[in-house]
Amino acid sequence: MTDTILIQAICQKIYDKHGFNILALDVHDVCSMTDYFVIAEGTVDRHVQALSQAVYEVLLEQKIKPLRIEGGKEGDWIVLDYGDFMVHLFIPELREKYQLEQVWKAGKVVDVKLL
Repeated sequence: MTDTILIQAICQKIYDKHGFNILALDVHDVCSMTDYFVIAEGTVDRHVQALSQAVYEVLLEQKIKPLRIEGGKEGDWIVLDYGDFMVHLFIPELREKYQLEQVWKAGKVVDVKLL
């Protein structure tokens, strides 16, 4: 599976689990640590944890395991690092506080089609 197809699948899974404010950014020209960021929100920490688990499972079905997962116990900001792409899942207050989309505004928005 290509990265863009995986990004599409991740965004769709987050959407299916009622995640919101989903944004995918292509940062390969402006970031040396990864090629894509997926940024999304859940309503509360438990919802963010459930979104994280759903992303983990959909990628595990493709035999793709994360290099690292951070923030899973707290659940207010969880990062799943898959090397070529990273998934950032936030509660709304922390997303607003850290504004990753502003930090990486030089990245290109990836057009994902959510069904």
